[in-house]
Amino acid sequence: MKPEQILSHAPKVLSQEQREFYFQHGYLQLESFIGPDWLDRLWTVTDRLIAESRSLGTSNKVFDLEPNHTADNPRLRRISQPVQLDPVFEEFGLRGPIVDLAEDLVGPDVKFHHSKLNMKWSGGGEEVKWHQDIQFWPHTNYSPLTIGLYMDDVDDEMGPMGIIPGSHKGKIYDLYGKDGNWVGALDDDDLPRASLDKAVWLKGPRGSITIHNCRMLHGSMINSSTRGRPLLLHTYASADAMIMADSVVTGVKHTDRIIRGQRAKWIHFDTEPCLNPPDWSKGYTSIFAVQQEEAAE
Repeated sequence: MKPEQILSHAPKVLSQEQREFYFQHGYLQLESFIGPDWLDRLWTVTDRLIAESRSLGTSNKVFDLEPNHTADNPRLRRISQPVQLDPVFEEFGLRGPIVDLAEDLVGPDVKFHHSKLNMKWSGGGEEVKWHQDIQFWPHTNYSPLTIGLYMDDVDDEMGPMGIIPGSHKGKIYDLYGKDGNWVGALDDDDLPRASLDKAVWLKGPRGSITIHNCRMLHGSMINSSTRGRPLLLHTYASADAMIMADSVVTGVKHTDRIIRGQRAKWIHFDTEPCLNPPDWSKGYTSIFAVQQEEAAE
């Protein structure tokens, strides 16, 4: 659906002004949107998963571990696809309050794409270099957006997510390196043209929400604080956006599931091309590993 069509539908939770801001600037931030009851439930499951990770020596399909992860000092970069790991995460991602936000911004027919919990551990949790999301999982149009939940207070020291306002209307960048290998980040030659001086850093109190369009340039610095920065992320799209075959997200439970409204009768194709991602089966582990140039297992 086009923005004007979406805006013609009455919003569930956002104001019309907030929706217009999103389509103009490509992002939104809502402070303390999620209450303590949901946060307590999500933390109970998260703590259990962190405890499970202590027994691991290397990353797997669920846990992306920092190289110095140990049983005594667990250091997680990501918990992948939490929506399929526990009923609490499933309820939150498929039927929780953030689905109303998705409906307000992609239209009444909402498709779930994927989820992840980026931990950014205390005392050096890794940076995420500047990139756009859509090149990792191309769709037929650019409606997909990602809704993030800060599960704890986030300040400047903790590596809050940074975005470049309006960059969702700009260039789709090449995320391959000069040697032709996928690097998952902007090339050094592109950085001066990316208006990084206009970055907005989306910090906020526990329960705050970030929303960014799939074309939005975004990244984050290392976490230099003594506290972790867990950011629970869910991606949604309009029902008329079809996932392309080379998406990094494949074979995931609930992906492509209609969670609001109806299945689209017509597919919407955007006229602007999107970068084709690599063959993910050839050693790709995670955005963290590839950006940090870690050797594949």
